Amino acid sequence: MTYSECSVNGFISRLAHKLPKRLATFVALSLIATSLLSSCSKESDDIAADGGTTTPGSTTGTISTGSVVIDSVSTTSSAKEGNTDTAANTEDLLANSTFSSTVTITFGSTISITNPLSGGGVTITESNGDVVINSTASAVEYVLTGTTTNGSVKIYSDKKFKLTLNGVNITNIDGPAINIQSSKRAFVVLTDNTTNTLTDGTTYTASGTEDMKATFFSEGQLIFSGNGSLSLKGNYKHAICSDDYVRIISGNITITSAASDGIHTNDAFIADGGSITMTTSGDGIQCEEGYIVINNGTFTINVADKGIAATYDTDTTIDPYLTINGGTINVTSSAGEGIESKSVMTINNGTIITKTADDGLNAGTFIYINGGTIYAYSTSNDAIDSNGKITVTGGKVIAVGAGNPEGSFDCDRNTFKVTGGILVGIAGNTSSPTASVSTQPSVILGSGTANQLIHIQSNDGAEALTFLIPKAYNTMLFSSPKLKSNQTYKVYTGGNVSNGTAINGLYTSGTYSPGTQGTTFTTSSMVTKVGGSTGP
Repeated sequence: MTYSECSVNGFISRLAHKLPKRLATFVALSLIATSLLSSCSKESDDIAADGGTTTPGSTTGTISTGSVVIDSVSTTSSAKEGNTDTAANTEDLLANSTFSSTVTITFGSTISITNPLSGGGVTITESNGDVVINSTASAVEYVLTGTTTNGSVKIYSDKKFKLTLNGVNITNIDGPAINIQSSKRAFVVLTDNTTNTLTDGTTYTASGTEDMKATFFSEGQLIFSGNGSLSLKGNYKHAICSDDYVRIISGNITITSAASDGIHTNDAFIADGGSITMTTSGDGIQCEEGYIVINNGTFTINVADKGIAATYDTDTTIDPYLTINGGTINVTSSAGEGIESKSVMTINNGTIITKTADDGLNAGTFIYINGGTIYAYSTSNDAIDSNGKITVTGGKVIAVGAGNPEGSFDCDRNTFKVTGGILVGIAGNTSSPTASVSTQPSVILGSGTANQLIHIQSNDGAEALTFLIPKAYNTMLFSSPKLKSNQTYKVYTGGNVSNGTAINGLYTSGTYSPGTQGTTFTTSSMVTKVGGSTGP
């Protein structure tokens, strides 16, 4: 007999002498029932998995009444891996170049041209609204302003130049609105507090063997800056295209539609800032045979195919890597992938949301996640898919994949290293973290129900996970610095959160009132498999 049982029995005996017989009997029965209920509750708290391999359904569901404060611990990060390059280039900074001569072209019912270099290396002709500039001069700024419903600007230049869009609206019915047939840098400045619009034709009139395939086309580098706005419509193919690279330092760029890609480059795409919004029938941003680096900026991309893609066409010596160092990226694709690199993808920071039919994130050889907040949701494929390895050292990652045979994290049984960060993956299956190289515990759990909370807490009541499930799944992968080695954890479903804050369903603050306790597990190894399926 335990101490509590003795105390109850003694108290009942004393009551029997002081109370009427019937009342004493009622009190005694009530106290005995309370004692038994307390004992049952304690027994359920002590249920633990055998060796950390309990399967769902091995414990009886129990309603818990103790509220738990959600732990707002920030993610821990280990040493970054992968690429941290920012693609910095001092020659891309407008402040490092001087443009001492200004040529002004004003569109309207007539075209007004002010050219102080008419005898100094700049020749300008105009025919039926189409303006052609031929320049051998250095340090020239071209300022475009006014409106034309059937005109264009074409530039041939032997030197780098500055192109200022100062409230210009150009529609060309048979070619690009701006066509730069020069391999030199074009510093495109969007004048503060101005709105500029460019629209091309659905068909182009050929000009010899010249390449031209976008509303704003250049053979050379396009470097955008300024705080004005630029709106483009790509009726023929792309909205913006460079056969070299595009760099966006600042500016507000809106692509209302494009028959193919929003921004298409050959060698590279680099973003240091700006706000870019686009709707396209092809890709959002595609680098055909080079790399992509995003340091900052806000991207809202609605596409039919790939959101952001670094690829190669035929030259396999090219390294089409993709690095995200910051920024806010929101990709919605009706048929393609969210963000793709045919080589190595590295995410060091930033806020990334992909909602896609195909893979949310995809890389040819390696995916490194060192930081940031990532939400990858795929309706028909993997959420995060590497054809090689995956390494996660930090960040908050929510990966929602389709049902079997698709996964939340998929690396084809290659090395999957987890040394930091918070990972929540739900899908038909998942690749299993590689225990021999991982330093942060992970657990693989069984199925879950849409629009229901799942909560994990340790035996001593410390919260590890509180997550609102967005869709039904067969398998969950969870890893976090809040998941400690050699600890026993309880899994609850249902319940509610009060005064909570959530990021993509992952609660970072609030108070959780538990629902039904299901299974328990013990993290006796670096990877604990409780249920679910590990993918191919």
